[in-house]
Amino acid sequence: MFSFHLFCRANVTVTDLEEVQDLLKMNIEKNQHLVSGSIQAKVLKWGEDVTDFLPAPDFILMADCIYYEESLEPLLKTLKDLAGLGTFILCCYEERTMGQNPEVEKRYFELLQRDFKLQKVPLDEHDEEYRSEDIHIFIIRRKKMNISS
Repeated sequence: MFSFHLFCRANVTVTDLEEVQDLLKMNIEKNQHLVSGSIQAKVLKWGEDVTDFLPAPDFILMADCIYYEESLEPLLKTLKDLAGLGTFILCCYEERTMGQNPEVEKRYFELLQRDFKLQKVPLDEHDEEYRSEDIHIFIIRRKKMNISS
């Protein structure tokens, strides 16, 4: 069993594409009274340079990021570039059964397991109010790299 208890100040960076930055900033302003640390919005385009986000964060929270085939490689590159051995990635997504979604999800987890280890959070450990059979949460950690001579 794994559980996070965060009762400390945190420095948070919320990310999305350029066209969503105004909405992110508006949400930060409206919820500033709930923040006990710092929070900022930044543009992050998957697959591109992540130097501005380093050193590796302690946590990466992902919500509904698995949605189309073309995004998988850039998303995985970004995760590999950002995540250190001490980084916990929490990935939450809604399982979708229409169209190519099941194949995209399957491919994502196949590719992800090359560099990361996964632990599925059992449904009975999800928040009672929000739990649903089609919502999945994974704890993802970077695998130690084997360097051979």
